[in-house]
Amino acid sequence: MIYLDNSATTKPDTQVLQSFQQVSERFFANPSSIHQLGGEAEKLLQRSKEQAAQLMRVRPDELVFTAGGTEGNNLAIKGISLEHRKRGGHIITTQVEHPSVYEAFNSLEQLGFTVTYLPVDETGVVSVDELQKAITDDTILISVIHVNNEIGSIQPVEQIGEIAKQHPKLFFHVDHVQGMGKVPLDLGDSGIDLCTISGHKLHGLKGTGILYVREGTTLFPLFHGGGQEQSRRSGTENLAGVVSMVKALRLMKERETAGIRHMSELQTLIRQKLSAMDGIFINTPEQAAPHIMNISVPGLKPEVLIHILGEQGIYISTKSACSSKQTDESKILAACGHSGERSTSALRISLSYDTTKTEIDTFLRELEKAIKQLKAVLE
Repeated sequence: MIYLDNSATTKPDTQVLQSFQQVSERFFANPSSIHQLGGEAEKLLQRSKEQAAQLMRVRPDELVFTAGGTEGNNLAIKGISLEHRKRGGHIITTQVEHPSVYEAFNSLEQLGFTVTYLPVDETGVVSVDELQKAITDDTILISVIHVNNEIGSIQPVEQIGEIAKQHPKLFFHVDHVQGMGKVPLDLGDSGIDLCTISGHKLHGLKGTGILYVREGTTLFPLFHGGGQEQSRRSGTENLAGVVSMVKALRLMKERETAGIRHMSELQTLIRQKLSAMDGIFINTPEQAAPHIMNISVPGLKPEVLIHILGEQGIYISTKSACSSKQTDESKILAACGHSGERSTSALRISLSYDTTKTEIDTFLRELEKAIKQLKAVLE
């Protein structure tokens, strides 16, 4: 099997699975229970938060354990907007966000908020100047994805953070789900108030995630109940999931430098080989995250190519797994100004630290063969 759909989800690390099972068996008590077993679970929960904070170089009380990227993004966006509505009703995002951000903004529009959806250039990147111009006295939130989940473009979040610092009335949220472990981001003194990561993008388990909430930032919670996670996310904690998430984060950090270099080398190889193939357009910009390569093969249905490769045990995808079964057109590529023919024929290849050159060579050979076969049938 050659798995090249790591932006959709990654294969859980064996050590992560082991930690989940061990905690499920030994620390099954509710951390809120006052008996000894509950106390042990609570201590493990606190230790996990301290370890995660150390790895992310933030304070433990600035982290909220969530069920993943979608919840983290919704908690950040809706939590800020609803909590600080009296400050203003204007919020800003981009036209190339993940569905969990884009749809959250759409829902807030229905509640009366005014939303600015910033356009992007042909590489999928927003203009910092245009963003700065969009800020008004009524603006309370900016939310920008760090690494685009479809084409890998990197947004200038550090520059946006500096702008956000100049406007103490507003908050800045970054969707870092695709960036963690691929494009490092330092949260300290960054101007970033909220930052979302997801466990299953890091060889962790689905249903796990972390939302960073800078000290002093207040949120209207999505869940009300027992007051867990400093009342920011009520509900009995998924302790086994938390421990496994932190384990995945630690394992990723240990391999991060070498892993990024390895994926960058593979991405360069893929770009060189694909550039030499007829009828293929590369949509991922030169300056992009190392793990994503997006291409279009106009005239061919992407799902047919995916199924042909799947029969050979090679797995790639079209766009975001959260939207791949909806309309054929990629909203991201359309926002970049690409034609309908190109934005409806996109394929996404996404790597991990464990992807090998041999796997890439095999994939490229089989892709070229599949394209030739399909074109021969259509002629």
